[in-house]
Amino acid sequence: MPVTEDRRATLGDDAAPERLDRALARAFPDVSRSRLQDLIRAGHVRWNGAVSLDPSVKVGPGADLLVAVPEAVAAEPVAERLDLAIVYEDDDLIVIDKPAGLVVHPAPGHDSGTLVNGLIAHCGESLSGIGGVRRPGIVHRLDKDTSGLLVVAKNDRAHAGLTAQFADHGRTGPLERAYLALVWGVPEPHHGTIEANLARSVRNREKIAVVRGETGRHAITHYRVEETFGPEGTVARVRCILETGRTHQIRVHLSHRGHPLLGDSVYGGAFKTKVSRLSPEARGALDALGRQALHASVLGFAHPRSGETLHFESPLPPDMRALMTALRAGA
Repeated sequence: MPVTEDRRATLGDDAAPERLDRALARAFPDVSRSRLQDLIRAGHVRWNGAVSLDPSVKVGPGADLLVAVPEAVAAEPVAERLDLAIVYEDDDLIVIDKPAGLVVHPAPGHDSGTLVNGLIAHCGESLSGIGGVRRPGIVHRLDKDTSGLLVVAKNDRAHAGLTAQFADHGRTGPLERAYLALVWGVPEPHHGTIEANLARSVRNREKIAVVRGETGRHAITHYRVEETFGPEGTVARVRCILETGRTHQIRVHLSHRGHPLLGDSVYGGAFKTKVSRLSPEARGALDALGRQALHASVLGFAHPRSGETLHFESPLPPDMRALMTALRAGA
């Protein structure tokens, strides 16, 4: 039988009125606000003895709050033994160097063989159950065809702490995310910031698009050109630092500026003619890449328990390294 833990808190007489989910998050900092919202909607929260189903309802001074926290249920995905490239691991979290082609969590069409399946097999019951049954412990994600560093929480406390850092986008802490990309052309100026809101495309719901005005989600990418290839600047290696982390953010921002990623069939289709400018060796390496040329090379954050700043770097994977070698040889 699942075990339920009853947790109680009473707001002070001088407490200012605030949302129920915020009051609970303040009272129970080891439980993420997203999980508390789910518990409220599921009828697991009582306010002054009565069940409250609205996370946004205002509670005030002296409010008596009772939360029934059920034991985390087993994740739906099955455990599958995968050869995970583990960069770091302790009792709270695990850092993975994800290869291109590996889907992070189960979704329609990808019910097995995902990173989550491998993590369930590796971590067992320690894996956090608060990220949703289809993606336990996942704090952030990388596209299927993007390689590089990813951190996963192994318990509720770590999930709450890491989620807060990613939501803060590094404004008040050491969160750092840097990517290496190979793009068509050379961005001008050679370093700068792309700030453009993003939303689902109204023409193609599978794509993200830049939107004008106040619509969409705020997105900021800082970039710097590190190397150029070809006499006419056919290709550039660009370092991108995320200030926000939206779906497809780097791919869309650079494409919006006229410099889509090499190998990006979704946002770079109009640049296929540029392939003819590459040497035969570079064209062969690009065909072998078979994906967008994007790698999450740097990941830094504060450990959710100790507060220690952790910093990890991942070298370019062999497919991108081979493409860069061919580009240099053909320059």
